[in-house]
Amino acid sequence: MTNNEAWEKLFKKYDIYNQINKNGVFEISANQIREFREPRLMTKFDTYESRPSIFGNRLTILPNSRGTYLIGHFDAYEKFPNMTSDIHHVEFPDYLETINKNQITSEAIAINIMSITDILNDFLKEENMLQTISGRMSSGAFDFNIYDTKNKNNIKIAVNNSQIEIDAGFENQNVIALIEGKNIFNENFLVRQLYYPYRCWQNKAAKTVKCIFMIYSNNIFRLMEFEFQDLNNYSSISFLRQKNYSFEETKISMQDLIEIYRSTCVKPEPGNVPFIQANNFNTAISIMEMVKDNPLTTEKIAENIGFKQRQSDYYYNACKYLGLAEKIKNENGNRVVSLTKKGKNLLDMPYKKRQLQYVSLLLEHEILMYSFELAINSGNIPDNKLLEHKIRELKLCEDSADRRASTVAAWTKWIFNLINDY
Repeated sequence: MTNNEAWEKLFKKYDIYNQINKNGVFEISANQIREFREPRLMTKFDTYESRPSIFGNRLTILPNSRGTYLIGHFDAYEKFPNMTSDIHHVEFPDYLETINKNQITSEAIAINIMSITDILNDFLKEENMLQTISGRMSSGAFDFNIYDTKNKNNIKIAVNNSQIEIDAGFENQNVIALIEGKNIFNENFLVRQLYYPYRCWQNKAAKTVKCIFMIYSNNIFRLMEFEFQDLNNYSSISFLRQKNYSFEETKISMQDLIEIYRSTCVKPEPGNVPFIQANNFNTAISIMEMVKDNPLTTEKIAENIGFKQRQSDYYYNACKYLGLAEKIKNENGNRVVSLTKKGKNLLDMPYKKRQLQYVSLLLEHEILMYSFELAINSGNIPDNKLLEHKIRELKLCEDSADRRASTVAAWTKWIFNLINDY
């Protein structure tokens, strides 16, 4: 039974919609959820898109104790800010043999490597940050307000010893920094991943507690600091700043892009591959990194990334469109997403060479070459209507040309966002 099917049964059995309309929230226990599926699988929705379909456009779920959850119209997610393209070089200790900067395959390894370099010290403008916290623990007891998106008001939630998990916590004589780490690009994140640990340690510690979200993907550490303007208000989250770090040569100039443009020839469109409909090219890169050494089904990719099965198919097809991924049968007879030889070779390239190879692969497609040329000539990313007209002219798809035009525009913008040689 899938999450969607199990939640549909729960909503019907406990009349959850009507209970929320009547009382504002509905409390459900882990034992009630377990009647249909394991609670751990049924309550982990790290992105807005990963919520069950029956939750609709507004409902979200938050834990309020170790064995209970609240469902309501909570403003529970936050969009990531636009990422800066500037990348700061950091040195990696060349004497280490037990850890490889070129084999960062998980959030845990990324955090470990970050802890032995100057990345966190530089980002926080602090010295001697030492890792002191990691793993699961109790949240303690606290109350907070959260915005109700339907009724347009704040409602109070009481948390009593909910289980939290902290990827890493660092401390020096001045501050405590709590790290939420990911190796996947998404459009948004569940604020609870920062807020519950923040409240837990702010209640215990006298020092200032800082909330850091770290994404490691495509050989780049991206650190973002968020704060809560009101300690007691979950919805008061505010983005403060962001900075990128790498161990490699990362400078890419407009001239680099122009040289790739001049050396790339347009090729015929691939047969039997749906035209692209996956706007976040960084997410496509994350998926390729995910399956590099461990081919996965699109269902498992959707679960790991935090979005719907349909989106997983879109992103797989985007990678296939570029000749970087394919589906093969694994030892159990399941069809899994794997990298092609071209995809594996590309991910083994150093950062700068890899990004320019991505650009070349994109520009081999006439619509992306057309979009790039328009952007070069006008200084702006082309209008979606103009791209939609060209898509129809080239007969690249029979429907959804407007949505696919937005993907072309987004991928074109990704190319120009590579420029960081100011």
